[in-house]
Amino acid sequence: MKTALIVQGGWDGHEPRQVAELLANALRASDFRVRVADSLDAFLDLDPARPVDLIVPVWTMGTISGEQLQPLLSAVRAGAGLAGCHGGMCDAFRNETEYQFMTGGQWVAHPGNDGRHYRVAIVDANPITEGITDFDVISEKYYLHVDPAMRVLATTSFEDYGDTRMPVAWTKTYGRGRVFYCSLGHHADIVAMPQTMSLMTRGMRWAAGEWRTEMGLPFAQAFAPTR
Repeated sequence: MKTALIVQGGWDGHEPRQVAELLANALRASDFRVRVADSLDAFLDLDPARPVDLIVPVWTMGTISGEQLQPLLSAVRAGAGLAGCHGGMCDAFRNETEYQFMTGGQWVAHPGNDGRHYRVAIVDANPITEGITDFDVISEKYYLHVDPAMRVLATTSFEDYGDTRMPVAWTKTYGRGRVFYCSLGHHADIVAMPQTMSLMTRGMRWAAGEWRTEMGLPFAQAFAPTR
């Protein structure tokens, strides 16, 4: 049985407790043994001698001490999976550059704020995106600084920024660890959308090692100019 650690907290506006519960239930339904913690001190318990298969941060903003961060970085470098969504993973610990290198992105802004209607385009067919077609969302739309070393699963367009395309979901590696992220999930109801839950559940399973293959288009290919 695979094991997962979910660490929830930070800014309450993103409903971390509710999101953590949704993700924990999805993992348990996939036969994971799940521990949910509400303190960053949970990272202190990460032990190379008893490795965890998956770590899921649900912790928007906040600060993390070096003592808490280093075991997290080391665990993922050593092969633990990392997966998360929205600000719970990619708007956490804003001063920690190495954390951002690990996750693959950092929130910059959400132009139009909550309630923006936009389309998510699936750009690569693979076991994470299987059966999911392009879909509409009414929520925050994340503009992020992103790592071009990622592989892209889904995108959206910012028409107000010259039709800039932005990753919505991606995979990458950090050391021996596999990393999955989805920018959807401002509130628990967005996480609970069938498309988001499918992406998150499969992305978490991929990060935990269920599929031993790369997922997503290389960044340059995903964002190559169209003719």
